[in-house]
Amino acid sequence: MSAIELEKDGGLWTVTLNRPDKANSLTRAMLEELADIAEAAVDARVLILTGRGRVFSAGADLDEAKAGLALSPVWERLSGAIAALPGLSIAALNGTLAGGAMGMALACDLRIAVPGAKFFYPVMKLGFLPQPSDPARMAALVGPSRAKLILMGGQKIEAPEALQMGLVDRIVEGEALLDTARGIAADTLTAKPEIATGIKRLCQG
Repeated sequence: MSAIELEKDGGLWTVTLNRPDKANSLTRAMLEELADIAEAAVDARVLILTGRGRVFSAGADLDEAKAGLALSPVWERLSGAIAALPGLSIAALNGTLAGGAMGMALACDLRIAVPGAKFFYPVMKLGFLPQPSDPARMAALVGPSRAKLILMGGQKIEAPEALQMGLVDRIVEGEALLDTARGIAADTLTAKPEIATGIKRLCQG
């Protein structure tokens, strides 16, 4: 079974990380496939990212990270493609989000999460810089001080605090996670594409 699943339902594309036995940790092949999908998703009206199991993603596969994946440009390729999408992007976080995997969620327009999700980015402890665009995107959501709390203070943020600081937009029980994401997507899916894209651009300033 593929580690990345893509379901297309008209203008709604749902991408699922499917490596739950490894906490959905990301290999180079997975990242490249995700980036290919995100680049092709210019044709989608809405893109939903989610995962199987109790963890959205633990970040880079440790063996591949040690072999150089942590410094690969594919992370930026993926987050940049998501951020550039003309449609609505939603991270439906089925569990904890860690490390470089945070980049794809930060690049989304919206983030919803289950109550037990935790958020941390221990890249400094591992001797690496974050991916270049991640700190600025995080700071835009939570402010510079809280971004430093996560990136330099190494703090693990639980879902209620993540909601309070703006790192996630809504907390949703697990069984309702995808239905909630689809409900949020409904108006964008039925709107004229140029109107939805125009609103997104106005919100971005």
